[in-house]
Amino acid sequence: MHLPVLSDSRKKAILRIALSHYVTNGLSAALGLLLISGTVHLLWGAFAAAASSVGVVVCIPPDQPAPQRGKFWQLLPAALLGLPLFFGVQVLHASAMGLGLLLVPASFLAFLAGAWGKRGLPISISIMFAMIFSMAVPDHTNSATTLSTCLYFACGAFAYVVWATLANAVLNGRYRVQMLADTLLALAQLMRTQAQQFARAPTDDLRHRPLMGQLLQQQAALADQLQTARDILLESPRTPRRQQLAGMLLHVLEMRDHLLVCELDLETVQHQPGHADALAALGGVVGALAQEIEQLADALLTGKQPTAFVSHRPHLVGLPWAATSVAGPTMLARGLANRVGHLNDETLHLLALARGEAQTDVALVRTYWQMFVSPTTWSWQPFLALWRWDAPPLRHALRAALAIGTAYALGLALPWGTHDYWILLTIVVVLRGSLAQTLERRNLRVAGTLLGCLLAAGLLSVHLHPPVVLMVLTLAQAMAHAFAIKRYLVTAVAATVLGLLQAHLLSSGLSPGFDVLERVGDTLLGAAIAWAFSYVLPSWERGQLPALVRRSVAAQARHAQVALALGQMTAVDNEPELHWRLARREAYDSLSALVLATQRSLSEPRAVRPPLEPLGRLMAHSYHLLAQLTIVKTMLLRRRGRLTPEQIDAPLQHAALAIATTLTQAAPPTAAAEAAAQTPELSDPFEGNLSPWLLHRLARAEGIAVHLRLDADRVLTDLTH
Repeated sequence: MHLPVLSDSRKKAILRIALSHYVTNGLSAALGLLLISGTVHLLWGAFAAAASSVGVVVCIPPDQPAPQRGKFWQLLPAALLGLPLFFGVQVLHASAMGLGLLLVPASFLAFLAGAWGKRGLPISISIMFAMIFSMAVPDHTNSATTLSTCLYFACGAFAYVVWATLANAVLNGRYRVQMLADTLLALAQLMRTQAQQFARAPTDDLRHRPLMGQLLQQQAALADQLQTARDILLESPRTPRRQQLAGMLLHVLEMRDHLLVCELDLETVQHQPGHADALAALGGVVGALAQEIEQLADALLTGKQPTAFVSHRPHLVGLPWAATSVAGPTMLARGLANRVGHLNDETLHLLALARGEAQTDVALVRTYWQMFVSPTTWSWQPFLALWRWDAPPLRHALRAALAIGTAYALGLALPWGTHDYWILLTIVVVLRGSLAQTLERRNLRVAGTLLGCLLAAGLLSVHLHPPVVLMVLTLAQAMAHAFAIKRYLVTAVAATVLGLLQAHLLSSGLSPGFDVLERVGDTLLGAAIAWAFSYVLPSWERGQLPALVRRSVAAQARHAQVALALGQMTAVDNEPELHWRLARREAYDSLSALVLATQRSLSEPRAVRPPLEPLGRLMAHSYHLLAQLTIVKTMLLRRRGRLTPEQIDAPLQHAALAIATTLTQAAPPTAAAEAAAQTPELSDPFEGNLSPWLLHRLARAEGIAVHLRLDADRVLTDLTH
């Protein structure tokens, strides 16, 4: 019998997962659980260890790779809020009515933590875990036992808060490398998709470009990954190694911009006959650069010295573009090759930084740390802004509380009822703020539970020794936490194995087969209840989109004003450039939020879906406006020596005013749309005067702004009717 041989690409994928930050974080959490519960077991016995392990598990969800500053305060709410609720369930354990009266309002308050976004959701999970796992603890006959159980819980919870804070500090250097590698892999994936754009058939419709939707989603995913990486990599860049990694991240930001502008003029060039071979060669160069980025990410993960590569610049300069009767299209084609050349240059510089052959701009890195890292303190502002009927976190909290109350009542009525908390646990991990996320979690949870039950049944049938069971539990906890965000199916399988093995240890008199069947039944019930209640007090994406559209258009207008400002030309410091980078980040972030909301709306009932056609045009035009303004700003910052100030000063001021006015005042179409279609006499982008190119970009940007405004008006009109 021959075992299947893994391909090199599959081996690389497995290695990247094994060396990823989320696997490292999962192993850290599992080791903390093992050490804390093992220590408590040695000191106070098996029951104390079980109770303390519940405290650990409650505090694990918010333990994600994070900046050192504020890590303790990020974890502390889980312990502080979980302890009184754990105690309350213990006190009311024997009273079904009293316990229900505690669960429902406490669930409402717990899910209100969703108002804090990505930071708040893990706290919601932790609070619910505290109550649900407290239900799993055997009923006590006296208050002394209840108090001691809560003390063991508190011991485990607060010990884990300390452990996780220290582990995060110890692993900070490794997390920086892993976050950068993860970002590089996301960038490489986007580059490969962009490379495919060069070989596609031309079309005049933005919405029907085959890869446009995929590009938009990958841009949104990269924007989210970049912010997570910023928070860790830009924190306290005091050592040379930290400065090197932070400098590499800044070059990734520049590469994201160069990749964005590679889309410019591509449609025009594709419509010209005879350019197919040269465009395919450009796509090949971008694909080769993506491979270099992936190899750099792999070298970072494995601690190896990245290998250098030969620049593609000479090949780009000599591409055989077809001769046309008009010089403009040929110059546009050479401009496209030049922009791929800039991507090549940034890749070379990124690699030089990684190899220690280039110096980091330390001043810029430190400025980024001060201006671009997310705050780590908790604020009351999200909570105070909740109290309006259309607020999604408020409606989700009400929805979740009703679902928990219904599931609790149903659990009491079930004929078995030995593990009724499993239904509640399924609802907590499945029910999400949007229907799309709930459906995804529902399917993965059910599939993971079935697979986990089969695996647990196999493990229980071979009668493992207690030390082996402990190691399996530790591994299951590591996988359950590690893949909770990245691959929830793995988490569902591991959590099922974890729960069934723990139930077997605590209730050895019951049949393991019954535990398995009960777990499947409770999971199916919980998933069905979560799915049903996702339609109760729904927060359809249609209701959130108007605010997202207005935010995105306003961010585009602000970015245009800052990008086209003349202050950078005469500034003695980099303050104008930093203002532009802030405006650019908001433009990317607001547009990414719009893309993700539109994507989620595809899973909603057809009757409440937003107008997808104008939304698709709006997002495509927004990215194209970003690209046009980015290339203008790049010329002003990096190639001002090839610009003629007398030619560009007045057009820059006019374009800044025209774009801002168009985007902020709902102006009707103007001659800018027609003027943008005219191609001026362009120079050779590799060596000529760039002023005509800048004027061409300004005209194109004005025209795109008009179309963007019209798209936004149509979307807003359709959403309000």
